[in-house]
Amino acid sequence: MRAILAGGGTGGHVIPALAIANQLKKGYDAEVMFIGTARGIENRLVPAAGYPLQLVRVGALKNVSLTTRLKTSFDLPRAIWQAAGMLNEFAPDVVIGVGGYASGPAMLAAVVKHIPTLAFEPNVVPGFANRVVAKFVSGAAVHFEETAKYFRQAQVTGVPVRQAFFDILPKRGGTPTVLVFGGSQGAHAINEAVFRCLPVLQREAPGIHIIHQTGDRDYNDALAAYHSHHESAEVFKFIEDMPEAFARADLVVCRSGASTVAEIAAAGKPAVFVPFPRAADDHQRVNAEALARHGAAVVVEESKLEGVWLAETIAALLQDPQRLQRMSGAAGALSHPNAASDIAKMAARVAGIEGQTATDHTDSHG
Repeated sequence: MRAILAGGGTGGHVIPALAIANQLKKGYDAEVMFIGTARGIENRLVPAAGYPLQLVRVGALKNVSLTTRLKTSFDLPRAIWQAAGMLNEFAPDVVIGVGGYASGPAMLAAVVKHIPTLAFEPNVVPGFANRVVAKFVSGAAVHFEETAKYFRQAQVTGVPVRQAFFDILPKRGGTPTVLVFGGSQGAHAINEAVFRCLPVLQREAPGIHIIHQTGDRDYNDALAAYHSHHESAEVFKFIEDMPEAFARADLVVCRSGASTVAEIAAAGKPAVFVPFPRAADDHQRVNAEALARHGAAVVVEESKLEGVWLAETIAALLQDPQRLQRMSGAAGALSHPNAASDIAKMAARVAGIEGQTATDHTDSHG
């Protein structure tokens, strides 16, 4: 089996794509190639994982200036032509679009060349690239039931998440602990709100411990804020072992990108989501609200992120263990432990690859 994974830009696209690639290699002895762009994180992560990466030149069409949109519109035919050349050379059995700049040109080229295609969509509302190809793809692997309506032959598979998140045991007792993070670079708005709410938190939820990933920018300010308020805290620019931090937390305060939402579900952790308001198509707010509707999370809009509101939200949840337990159960019910293998099976199916795989043997032991 030969497969191309196209797309990238952010870790939310690339990390699940690598999990799918690993499952294709493990279960189907697949030869895998990636197509990305020069600006995405795939340039670092894909070669490090041992996969070949080829680049097309294409920019953004969403949430950018008119000049950038015009330039991208002119670049797009060339990008499709470049991708078509890569497909001719690699001769894939299936092309899997994971969203991001490179996904659209590669998937459109595959559709034109009648190569089977599978769209992977981790957000409730599909990104621009997946919306363009939605009606033409052979199948789609989606995270949320609500997303299936956008595609032909959609299946709810969830988002591939590291096994370590599924292995987290429910926290029982101990110091009430809140994990705060805003992605690998931190989230300045969340950081500032937490700093401002420390006096109220001390009054409303005395004795709590905070684990805080700030990113580089706010790290020193965080150290100063926690020191001045004598608050029990561990402050990190970046947390290397995020599953371990999840395991220690009673409550998580974070953004609501697709990968983070999937990790929250896998770990069965109650969450206070603060969606990034400038995300394309406002997808973080829609992701967060999907979990909130199931009782797994509380959503606080960034525009309402003043200190007292956040502090009282955190304190009210920590003081209601039964609600936290219900939220934990609701989050866990939305998890998809077999996402990577399910997506790989879909890819094999649309590619016309039949027969038993190595995955069939290993799943029974997982």
